[in-house]
Amino acid sequence: MKHQELTEAANSKTSNNKSCEYLSQLLASANITINGKNSWDIQIHNPKAADLILAQGSKGLGESYMAGMWDCQRIDELICLILHSKLDAKIKSLSTLWYSLRAQILNHQTRTRAWEVGETHYDIGNDFFAKMLDPYMTYTCGYWDKADNLNDAQLAKLDLVCQKLDLKPGMHVLDIGCGWGSFMHYAAENYGVTCTGVTISKEQAEYGQQLCQGLPVTFRLEDYRDLDKQYDAIVSLGMFEHVGRKNYRTYFEVARRNLKEDGLFLLHTIGGQIRDHHPDPWIDKYIFPNGEVPVLGQISDSLESLFVIEDVHNFGADYDKTLMAWHANFEKHWHEFKGQYSERFYRMWRYYLLVCAGSFRARSNQLWQIVLSPDGVKGGYQRPKL
Repeated sequence: MKHQELTEAANSKTSNNKSCEYLSQLLASANITINGKNSWDIQIHNPKAADLILAQGSKGLGESYMAGMWDCQRIDELICLILHSKLDAKIKSLSTLWYSLRAQILNHQTRTRAWEVGETHYDIGNDFFAKMLDPYMTYTCGYWDKADNLNDAQLAKLDLVCQKLDLKPGMHVLDIGCGWGSFMHYAAENYGVTCTGVTISKEQAEYGQQLCQGLPVTFRLEDYRDLDKQYDAIVSLGMFEHVGRKNYRTYFEVARRNLKEDGLFLLHTIGGQIRDHHPDPWIDKYIFPNGEVPVLGQISDSLESLFVIEDVHNFGADYDKTLMAWHANFEKHWHEFKGQYSERFYRMWRYYLLVCAGSFRARSNQLWQIVLSPDGVKGGYQRPKL
């Protein structure tokens, strides 16, 4: 029995060594060294991490980090280098293939499943998000053109949206996927409009209503597919990523049905570059279940005969700065929550913020603001001077 156990242990060690060697060769092509001295180098504590990474790709990388099997001072730079070097394409696993096929065949953003992301992600604690975000609780990309801090960048983004929609006092604005109401709060306070927002998070709706107390702002806990009232303008900031390709056409039909003939619709969404892409397995499992990042072609196909595309603005590089600012706030205030959340949660959340920052730094992901009109703005749409 002992001989068998020793043999199995020796075989396992040999397998781990070979995996580490192969992983080391792959990473070296991206200027990443296992146990190296650079801030972006992986420090492996458990050689089984290499097996998990090679076998499961993105999912294995994230789960082995959550388990404390490796560390890295600058995960954001590590991911940026990996994506720049296309190493992610070299490590494809069966689980990754499954996620790709699942996204193309199945509808994982049905009415029932749509509520899962609210329960999994947005309902983890309002106090937690309040410490990580800006005072308006804006959980979308800031606009850093003239800003040098998170608060100013988010205010600039909110004002930019109001200007692009040409908001005027007395207008009634619909916010699809309103979160804690940051846009509605700002627009009602600074542009004199009335706002109605829908969200699938009970925690967001209750907390947002408190934040917007005294303003003409209404929160509704409702699926966007049930909306049936016309508004002067519609905005959707960071919600389209939860819609899914099977529902894109329905989403735009709902928006068209609820927008007045002379109104504008601003869609603010993360975007990808490859149409036949797949949801990231680790992000799907631990952060945003059933999420999917669109490409421009899918958006334009889905709004055909419903809207005229008036303006497309990409400031995806600004999401890198936004995520790093959120990460700084998260680290700064973690001591206030470490008794409430586990060390595994800490590593998961840290990894999430830094991985996403690295993906935007590598320009693998984009951030688009798309202005749409039902029949085209007479004389042409004029984007506000930025």
